[in-house]
Amino acid sequence: MAPLHRRSLLASAGALGLAPSAAARVLAPAVHVRRAPELLFAVKYGMVGGGGSMAERFARVRDLGFDGIELDSPNGYAEGEVVAAREATGLPVHGVVDSTHWNVRLSDPDPEVRTRAVADLRGAIQHAHAYGGSAVLLVPGAVRGEQETQEHVWSRSIEGIRQVLPLCARLGIHVLIENVWNGFCYQHGGPEDQTAETLRDYLDAVNSPWVGSYFDIGNHQKYGRPADWIRTLGSRIVKLDVKDWGKQAGFSKIGAGDVDWEDVRAALGEIGYTGWATAEVGGGDVDRLAEVHANMTRCLRAG
Repeated sequence: MAPLHRRSLLASAGALGLAPSAAARVLAPAVHVRRAPELLFAVKYGMVGGGGSMAERFARVRDLGFDGIELDSPNGYAEGEVVAAREATGLPVHGVVDSTHWNVRLSDPDPEVRTRAVADLRGAIQHAHAYGGSAVLLVPGAVRGEQETQEHVWSRSIEGIRQVLPLCARLGIHVLIENVWNGFCYQHGGPEDQTAETLRDYLDAVNSPWVGSYFDIGNHQKYGRPADWIRTLGSRIVKLDVKDWGKQAGFSKIGAGDVDWEDVRAALGEIGYTGWATAEVGGGDVDRLAEVHANMTRCLRAG
């Protein structure tokens, strides 16, 4: 087949009744417009100190300017207590963290443990739905010697996740994979310039609209550039965890480490990110939580 040139395509468009300007728009390359990311700020419930009932803690978070909160699952609270706190304060519970995923792993070599891990994930999905949330944060496994290699975590976790996808679809809840120091999809103890291609390919291998990335901005600062990971993962990112890390500071207050927050903001704008950004740092009383909010504002909304 002879190559089609722009002039030929425009002529063909004219034959179809398209005006030259319309034809030009059809042929124009996509333009990526950078814009400020649109973020909803949240905290983990375990960060909220100062005592009081759940409703009182929710109110404290709301009054500090946060848009929502995230709980663990299981969490020891009655479902009605969580819903009542949400209704009394108007503070959304935007999702839950599968809090057993480190010890009861989808990647465990014991099939019985993997079965329990799937059951715990189902429970977290049901909790997220009951609370009015939209997602479950999941660590899919851990690389631990010959019994849990990269390949094991990859295949075993995908097998487990696929078992809950019908429930995800029925309840409208996403399973979101967090990048953590679990040795999976990166080389633990490896170089500082690692990229997100393996994590991207893992998410694509799951191949479900109900599974995406819960990208933790600070977790892989030691192993790569968070902004570059954001650009690679793109629209696979559904939610963000927010922390910092530095060679001198270690895991630190937001803005006190080595994360290039200006580049992070640019990357989030480039991928058109809109959604939740949840702090995952040391919490405390009202003054400490106000500091967290101020740090998030300065680093993620500056300019």
